[in-house]
Amino acid sequence: MICLLTLPPVPLELKSPLSFRTRAQQQQHSHPFSQTLRSHTVPHKTLTGGGTATTTVANVALSEHNDLNAAEEDEPLPAELNEELMPNHVAVIMDGNGRWAKQRGLPTSAGHQAGSRSLRELVEICCKWGIRVLTVFAFSYDNWIRPKVEVDFLMNLFEREIKSQMQKFVSEGIRISVIGDSSKLPQSLQKLISEAEEKTKDNSRFQLIVAASYSGKYDIVQACKSLACKVKDGVIQLEDISESLVEQELETNCTEYPYPDLLIRTSGELRVSNFLLWQLAYTEFFFVKELWPDFGKAEFVEALISFQQRQRRYGARLS
Repeated sequence: MICLLTLPPVPLELKSPLSFRTRAQQQQHSHPFSQTLRSHTVPHKTLTGGGTATTTVANVALSEHNDLNAAEEDEPLPAELNEELMPNHVAVIMDGNGRWAKQRGLPTSAGHQAGSRSLRELVEICCKWGIRVLTVFAFSYDNWIRPKVEVDFLMNLFEREIKSQMQKFVSEGIRISVIGDSSKLPQSLQKLISEAEEKTKDNSRFQLIVAASYSGKYDIVQACKSLACKVKDGVIQLEDISESLVEQELETNCTEYPYPDLLIRTSGELRVSNFLLWQLAYTEFFFVKELWPDFGKAEFVEALISFQQRQRRYGARLS
C-alpha cells in the first residue's frame, strides 16, 4: 500500500479533478496523469533560432516528477524529530472514513477509498524514516454487523490493494502480515493473503501488519485456547504458563516488535475499541481530531513529536 505516483503542479486549466485527495496530499503533492494532461501541448522557443518546438505538458511534468521522486527517496527526517527517539512500532486506528464521506455528500465507499490513500502515504513515510513496524486496524471483528454492501466493498478493496501493491512490497523489502480471525474472510481474500505473506516473509526493511476481522479479546482467547491444548497434550504443564508464553501465542508473534510504542487514533474518539488489548499495556497514546482520510505527514510529525517528549517509565520511578 504504497503512495500513488504524483506529479508537480500544472496550470489550472490543465488540471484534472481529484475527488478524494487528503489534506496532506493537497499540500505536499500535486496531480497525477490524466488523459486531459496528455493531450495538451505548449510551444517554446528553441535554443538555435526563432522557431518553436512542441513539448507535451506530460513529458515536462514527468521529467520534473522523476527529479522530485529521486529526491524524496532520500527524504531526511524532519528537523523537529530525533532519530534516536523514533518508535520501532506504530499502531493506528484508522477511524473516520464514513464521516469524511458523509461531510462531502459522498457514499461511504468513497471514504474508504480516500482512507486507503492515506495508508499508502503513511507506509511510505514509515519506510523512509526508519520505523520498523506499522500495525493498522483495517477491519474490526465487530464490524461484521455493518451493512453487507459496505462489508463487501471493504473486502474487495482489500483484495485490490494487495494485488496492486504485491510487487512493490517484494521489490522494496516490505513484509506484510495479516492478523485476525481469517476464517470469516472471503476464500479468495484468504488465498491472496497467504500468497502475500509467503512472498514477503523474508523481507526485513519494514513490516506492515494489517488487523482484519481482528479484536483484542479474540486474540487473547485464541492464545488461551492454544495454551490449554498444549497443557492437555502434555506439551507444557499448567504451572509453566506465564506472561511470556501467552505473548508467544498472540497473533503479534509474527513480528520482532510485538508491542507498539505509539498508538494513534484519528477522528477525535478517545478509546481503543478492542484493538491490541494485551499489547498496548505500556503504549503511548495520541488522539487527533482529523478524520483518517485527512491524516497526513503533518499530523504524523505532530504525533511523533509528542511521543518523543514523553518519559516511558514502565512502572519504575525516574529520578
